[in-house]
Amino acid sequence: MKIVLVSAVALIDADGRVLLAQRPEGKSMAGLWEFPGGKVEQGETPEQALIRELHEELGIETWSSCLAPLTFASHAYANFHLLMPVFACRKWAGTPVSKEGQALSWVRKERLRDFPMPPADVPIVAVLREWL
Repeated sequence: MKIVLVSAVALIDADGRVLLAQRPEGKSMAGLWEFPGGKVEQGETPEQALIRELHEELGIETWSSCLAPLTFASHAYANFHLLMPVFACRKWAGTPVSKEGQALSWVRKERLRDFPMPPADVPIVAVLREWL
């Protein structure tokens, strides 16, 4: 089974809320909420992939030094196995805005379980709630 490396981040604002993005129509698992991020391209580190994805998807800038390793997800989907390092980030430049049509929501840790997520993201919620 093919292993797909994806990097994700819990962006945490000054009020302790976490940013979730809703997968847009036309993508697999459309309508589910996830932590921002994306596929790690050839030659990229997970941190470089996140910096690129955050710029492309949300119009914000951050730096490797601001990405703290938090946990990882390992999940078998039907056609591939997802391996996803997850980082926490509290410092970035700019205001996150949807650049790819996805809905965004700043969510308090107590409400994270109220948002339907892809199976790989679900265990991250427990870790994040404990950590915050």
